[in-house]
Amino acid sequence: ELDPAARRSLVENAREEAERLNRLVGNLLDMTRIEAGALKVTRELCDLQDVIGAALEPLDDRLRDRPLMMRIPLDLLAPMDFVLIAQVLTNLLDNALKYSAPGTPIEVSARVEGAEAIIEIADRGVGIPPEDLERVFDKFYRVQRPGQVGGTGLGLSICKGFVEAHAGRIWVQNRADGGTLVTVALPLRPADEVAP
Repeated sequence: ELDPAARRSLVENAREEAERLNRLVGNLLDMTRIEAGALKVTRELCDLQDVIGAALEPLDDRLRDRPLMMRIPLDLLAPMDFVLIAQVLTNLLDNALKYSAPGTPIEVSARVEGAEAIIEIADRGVGIPPEDLERVFDKFYRVQRPGQVGGTGLGLSICKGFVEAHAGRIWVQNRADGGTLVTVALPLRPADEVAP
C-alpha cells in the first residue's frame, strides 16, 4: 500500500544496510585471516592506475559530489596482491569520505621513492588528535568525536595487516593546512629479493 517513492526509499535503505553488514562481516573475516597468519599474498606486477581504479569503484556513488584529484604517473608498476591493496585503498578512501566535509576534495597520488612505491590519500577533514595518531591502526580503536561517524574500528587495522603482509609500511599524519594524509609504502621488490 506504499507509494512508489516510499517503496524505493525502503529498498534503498535495505540495500545500504545489507552493504554495511557485508562490509562488517568481510572486515571480521579479514581480521581473522590476518591474526591466524592465514593471509596469502600473491604478488604480481600491477599498474597502480588499475589498482586505484578498482579501489574507487565501490565508492562511485559517494564520490559523485566530491572533487577527486589524482596524480598517478602512467605505467607505475609495483609487485603486489591486486585484491588486497585495492581493499586497503578502498578502506582509506572510505575513511577520507567519512571524516571530511561534503564538497571538499580527496587527493590520491602515487610515485616511486627509492625502492618503494608510495601511495598517498589526503583529505581536508578535521585531522586526527596528535595523541591518537599512533593508535588509529589498533584493532577496534576509534577516535572519539562528537557526532561520531559509524564504524567498527577495524578498517585501518586491516589496512595495516595487508600492507605489512607485503613487507610494506603505512602511517598517518595531519596536514599542515588541515586534513589527514595516509601514506602506504610498498617495496618494489619482494622482501626475499632485497639484500640485507
